[in-house]
Amino acid sequence: MLDKIKFYQTGSNTVGNRLLNPAMRSIQASVDRPNALISGHRACQGCGEALGARYAIDAAMRATNGQIMVVNATGCLEVFSTPYPESAWRLPWVHSLFGNTAAVGSGLAAAAAIRAKKNGDTNVPRIIAQGGDGGTTDIGFGPLSGMFERNDDVLYICYDNEAYMNTGVQRSSATPPAARTATTQLVGEHPGADWGRGKSVPLIAMAHGIPYVATATVADLRDLEAKVTRAMSFHGARYIQVLVPCPLGWGLASNSTVTVARAAMESGFFPVYEAEYGKITSVRKIRQKQPVINFLKMQRRYAHLTGKKADPNVVARLQALCDTNIKNFGLLGDDEPTGVPTAIQAYERSNRV
Repeated sequence: MLDKIKFYQTGSNTVGNRLLNPAMRSIQASVDRPNALISGHRACQGCGEALGARYAIDAAMRATNGQIMVVNATGCLEVFSTPYPESAWRLPWVHSLFGNTAAVGSGLAAAAAIRAKKNGDTNVPRIIAQGGDGGTTDIGFGPLSGMFERNDDVLYICYDNEAYMNTGVQRSSATPPAARTATTQLVGEHPGADWGRGKSVPLIAMAHGIPYVATATVADLRDLEAKVTRAMSFHGARYIQVLVPCPLGWGLASNSTVTVARAAMESGFFPVYEAEYGKITSVRKIRQKQPVINFLKMQRRYAHLTGKKADPNVVARLQALCDTNIKNFGLLGDDEPTGVPTAIQAYERSNRV
């Protein structure tokens, strides 16, 4: 009798693991998951970075049979996971400086290859370098570009929470326009972060022609697992940027991290895609398009755009930014990316007032 019972999940875009064959189930659903980042770390409640790192590194562990070493930049992830003399990591893990993570990863990859060749070992450990947006898009950008240019065999994962959260929520070059941070206060003619600044590292990585580039969010963790697994199937330089909302820095309820990340995707604020050798190969289509105001109103860093004194022109500019992403990346329906998408900063700069 029980064999005839069918289970359905309604009102959701997800499918429970019990409905999937084992090969399609999330790595976290398995009792023998790698568990590279264990409990007991000091992350804030609702931390998107802790969630993203656990799924990403466990996926890499599964893809390589546990043969990886991780280099971690200074930042939130390093601070909350390794308060001396403790560590929440259950794998070979190196703490680098703020800005040289990619260089250390390149050195480890070269050393691992030389040692394996010397010992006649065909099982060469794979290297993952990881850091926040400050250590990636700003301080570590030079070594990262060098890693791309040399095509070193390293997967670099950027956990993007759009500011320097560990040191007090200062602006980084990944901070979106009009966002309030400790260094972009609500003063002057254009309050919040300036328009026309910053950089899109995924598109810069694509311009280097490296084997694999992807973006992901903690709103679709199965997608993140799949992209890390795909990245580990390549050799050479690879880059994944994961949107990881920060409840403290963004001014979120600690139980809304995934909801806000989903709104970023569904509004076009954060496009999710994959590229190989400089060309986009797939995009994560918007399922239920939302206006950007739905994304903004969940965050106190954008409270000045949702209250009674909000400037509708700024909200309109942010909506236009999202619409440009949707068009450039082909995020709706059967639309295709329009050639090589343009960094959103180009849109901002061409529309500066």
